[in-house]
Amino acid sequence: MRKSHPIRRVVLAGAATVSGIVLLLSLKPSSDPTAEAAGTPPAASAQGGAQAAGTSTVTGDAAQTQYGAVQVRITVSGNRITKAETVKAPSGGQSTQKTELAVPKLNAAVVAQQSADIDSVSGATYTSTGYKQSLQSAIDKANAAAAQQPSEGATQASFSGDTVKTQYGDVQVRITVSGNKITKAEAVKAPSGGQSTQKTELAVPKLNAAVVAQQTADVDSVSGATYTSAGYKKSLQSAIDKANAAAGAAQPSESAGGSAEAASKTLTGEVVETEYGDVQVRITVSNGKITKAEAVKAPSGGQSTQKTELAVPKLNAAAVAAGSAEIDSVSGATYTSTGYKKSLQSALDQAGG
Repeated sequence: MRKSHPIRRVVLAGAATVSGIVLLLSLKPSSDPTAEAAGTPPAASAQGGAQAAGTSTVTGDAAQTQYGAVQVRITVSGNRITKAETVKAPSGGQSTQKTELAVPKLNAAVVAQQSADIDSVSGATYTSTGYKQSLQSAIDKANAAAAQQPSEGATQASFSGDTVKTQYGDVQVRITVSGNKITKAEAVKAPSGGQSTQKTELAVPKLNAAVVAQQTADVDSVSGATYTSAGYKKSLQSAIDKANAAAGAAQPSESAGGSAEAASKTLTGEVVETEYGDVQVRITVSNGKITKAEAVKAPSGGQSTQKTELAVPKLNAAAVAAGSAEIDSVSGATYTSTGYKKSLQSALDQAGG
């Protein structure tokens, strides 16, 4: 399996198309239900008839905003969100007016886009932010419920990446893998406090959605949240590595009772000193191919950390793709790239390749 490439094993019969986690604000609580004021229809009663087959209703966690709590409920049918409504929303004074303006637009956007990545309504920023947070938690719950449903021979597992320290706080990513696909990505740790909370709430949902869409750690960083994005991708890559390792270990041998065609082996290259710090590469080789490459040492501190986080995932992916040390250097990280390739070659020499 290739680093930064799709994990090739299952498909989750998910109840929604986007999953992820958003860190909720801990602000002044409120509990005024305003579903009617928001123009949303009342929820269907459990009495008086069963829902259509395969239809479920999921309520997200209440998100606290500066003007009151927001809570969203979605109806899911056939892997699609068919309805979105507010169970709680800010009310009183101008809040009621803003709720009545914003919520119908947000509800419609959810059904149209099938995601929590929708535009905020101008003039109702706090309500929009709380709405999207609660909506995301409802989507997560729908996905979790779907994951527990029997699948057609597919299995799923969750893998938590290593915790990555950034200038503004720790980042840790967990992925859910079913068959050949990453079906869910979420941040179990992310920077918080002050502007960090705002940047986390901006970046993480976009990163989560990008991972599920692209099936790789090579996703675009979110503008304005560079450190969080870099930490996210680094932790994500380690989660993918763990998933790949587990998948490889679970593969049966070619013939019953026989040994595997060729055992995997791990080889660590020599430490290469560069102007900005040591670089050392470790590879996993199976059946004559590099199945995994990773930097066990790389320059860190100041701009070096940023350059390492930029360069190493690309170098790792290139090593697996090329099967050799003849890979392109990463622009802006020339010294790290050179050291990486030298250490990689020494690891290949040990493998006889």
